[in-house]
Amino acid sequence: MADTRVVIVGGGAAGFFAAITCAEANPACHVTILEKSAHFLSKVKISGGGRCNVTHACFDARELARFYPRGEHPLIAPFHAFAPRDTIEWFRARGIEMYTQDDGCLFPTTDSSQTIIDCFTKAARDAGVELRLNAGVEAITHNDTGFQITLSGGESLAADRVLLATGGCRVASMGALAGMLGHTMEPPVPSLFTFHVDAPWVHQLAGIVVDDVEALAPGLHERGILLFTHWGFSGPVILRLSAWGARKLAGLQYKFALTLRWLPKLDLAAISTQLEARRSQHPAKLVVNTPVAPLQARLWEALVVAAGIAPTTRWSETTRAQQHALAQQLHRTELPVTGKTLNKDEFVTCGGVRLSEVNFKTMESRITPGLFFAGELLDIDGITGGFNFQSCWTTGWLAGNAMAQSGL
Repeated sequence: MADTRVVIVGGGAAGFFAAITCAEANPACHVTILEKSAHFLSKVKISGGGRCNVTHACFDARELARFYPRGEHPLIAPFHAFAPRDTIEWFRARGIEMYTQDDGCLFPTTDSSQTIIDCFTKAARDAGVELRLNAGVEAITHNDTGFQITLSGGESLAADRVLLATGGCRVASMGALAGMLGHTMEPPVPSLFTFHVDAPWVHQLAGIVVDDVEALAPGLHERGILLFTHWGFSGPVILRLSAWGARKLAGLQYKFALTLRWLPKLDLAAISTQLEARRSQHPAKLVVNTPVAPLQARLWEALVVAAGIAPTTRWSETTRAQQHALAQQLHRTELPVTGKTLNKDEFVTCGGVRLSEVNFKTMESRITPGLFFAGELLDIDGITGGFNFQSCWTTGWLAGNAMAQSGL
């Protein structure tokens, strides 16, 4: 009996994990990875600033699934099968140890994504996986005997099983192969993007990090670390807002009011009390020189000026109206967002193959037998922190095992 021919379209995180899993589980499968570019695992290479945030230290399946704006409920059962603890053990078995940051993100102890790339390429070759670069796929057809795959150069390949792991669909055409095989694509819109804000004082604070900010947008609310940029705001709190609000904010054409609470532990009355205490205790001091903890001096000064208080004003000179304006500014600064900026290298999309068309026990298509999916081609996306890679490992592992069993 001839070997089962398994073709993986896409040489990224999900594709490699599925290929290795399949080849190791059933050596009788002839597994081939087709990558259209000149490099495998390019997104792994640049992820986490080149350190590769492999997964997240969240070990309860239901809790883990809550970090996925799209895909939460379908992922619960898969995470019971293969979760971050399994990811850690998978790499440990191949000689790679991880460490956990305070925020729960896990990285290889080498702090180098090349460690992960080398691990994958070695494991794939050791398992007999055929690796092909510059092998773009133009078309795939399916019939009773399997699949016929047409490459960009005209070459034709036959396969018994096909896995599509081509990554996030930046544009709808990137889901064309799934469409050829009968699948519906949820329209792609960006996720994990930063906000444009035109206020000059914001740009002047570029590089400042605020550890605890409450951020609100229409129907959205997050709390966490904020980063000032030359164009507006970034940081985990903004990226999480953009992920949960991907479709809502796209519908607003990325023009909406952003509200920032700089002292989220204090209500307006408590802030007013702190300001009154400063007026009483430091009447001769300049307002701009007496920040409320934990705000940095430069941010405090900018907020004081934004509240209409001149840099030369002393506490004894402030009016009740000025103190109220400053308290309001600290409690709720509202700024118009005028657009977005994408991290083009680590692009994440909301959209992809409709999840109801996939069996999440095996990642096999409910429409085309023998067709499987893994990774960001699915309408699944997580917030920052290793969650998008974990969904790649989990769906790749399920698909790889299912394709291996199909070949037994």
